[in-house]
Amino acid sequence: MRWRRTFPGRADQSRPARHFVAFLLAGCSLTDDAVSVTGELVANALTHTHSAKPGGLFVVEVRRWRGGAAVAVTDQGGTSEPTVREADWQAESGRGLHTINILTGTWSWTGDANGRTVTAVFDEH
Repeated sequence: MRWRRTFPGRADQSRPARHFVAFLLAGCSLTDDAVSVTGELVANALTHTHSAKPGGLFVVEVRRWRGGAAVAVTDQGGTSEPTVREADWQAESGRGLHTINILTGTWSWTGDANGRTVTAVFDEH
């Protein structure tokens, strides 16, 4: 099964995006992790891409199958690529992809400066 929803590229849309994922994955053992990862992916889209510009948007897609699920966030691209980097322990940001590494089975990205999709895959425990 697959669902997709487009959200305005504003910080106040992180909560509705997380609720969208929580609703669709209700009853799965992976729901909490998927919701947390969705929050990180949305934050990255709004921080590092053109999605946060006036009129911008991002898309959340949820796929669910027996034994697992995937959450993907598509943004409007930007100058940097998603990269896990070492954050200073005192830094207030820079740990999002580390969190995604810990909470997912795998994650990957496709796209370019015109738009990227970051996909996180979860296996039910």
